[in-house]
Amino acid sequence: MSAIGKANDVVRHAARGLLMGAADVVPGVSGGTVALLLGIYTRLIDTVRAGAGVLGALLRGRWREAWERLRDFDWWFAVPLVVGILVAVVALASVIDELLTDEPEAMAGLFFGLVAASVVVAWNLLEKPSAGLAVTALAVGGLFFWLLGLQSGPVDDQTEIALFGAGIVAVCAMLLPGISGAFILLMLGVYPAAIAAVDDRVWADLAALGTGAVLGLALFSNLIGRVLHRWHDPTLAVMVGLLLGSLRVLWPWPAGVGVISRHAEETIDGTGLAWAPAADLWLPALLAVAAASLVLVLSAMAAKQGGSSRSRLARRD
Repeated sequence: MSAIGKANDVVRHAARGLLMGAADVVPGVSGGTVALLLGIYTRLIDTVRAGAGVLGALLRGRWREAWERLRDFDWWFAVPLVVGILVAVVALASVIDELLTDEPEAMAGLFFGLVAASVVVAWNLLEKPSAGLAVTALAVGGLFFWLLGLQSGPVDDQTEIALFGAGIVAVCAMLLPGISGAFILLMLGVYPAAIAAVDDRVWADLAALGTGAVLGLALFSNLIGRVLHRWHDPTLAVMVGLLLGSLRVLWPWPAGVGVISRHAEETIDGTGLAWAPAADLWLPALLAVAAASLVLVLSAMAAKQGGSSRSRLARRD
């Protein structure tokens, strides 16, 4: 390929990374869905697994194997894509951080709509939907809804260990269309801390979160593929249930997003449920409907662009 061709590819991949990063920073919008829409999902998964192979070889002390894998790694695709994702995350972090504090109910409505639509997207990924799987999803959702109601309240000072563990779990969601990594962070109660770490350049927190994400990719990228290959529909049904149950945390009233308040030094319990006064209902409801519509439209476009995305990841062992 000519130098001009490579330069054009770098620009295109960076632009794709910007779109994926913008999606990944918002709970309920899946970077995997955007990758499908852009026609790079299969290449993304192959690159992630290749990178996981390098890290796995390094962790096992197989230096020659690691070097050979590094030489074959798709650097021209991965580097500009990652740069684009990081630029989008950094650019949007400050905006979201301010809105979480100043407009918690409106942001909760926005996130509620995004995640509610993701329930539909994730359910549509099932190869053979059935009543049994629906019962499984509802049972998991009900259990998770109840468990979330037992928590005493969020933690306002997240430790590096908590961020490290959250990074491991959240990065796995990036590999799945319909499941948002930012949503996983929100569900675990560390989303505001992660956004604040990016906005305020808290390097210790960023290092903990990033190290967990890298380790999660190295350890679980192949495992996720195998699990989906063997128990594809039951696994997705459980994920749908988790999404359903998590809507308790995103209900806008009385506590907004449920992890912070308008006062930055105060945390609030987001598991309480109440109904809004009529005057306060319209904005969160409008944002919820708009956000849900956006996710459903993007999902439909991704399905049209990439063909059926069901079991796309599971078929790649």
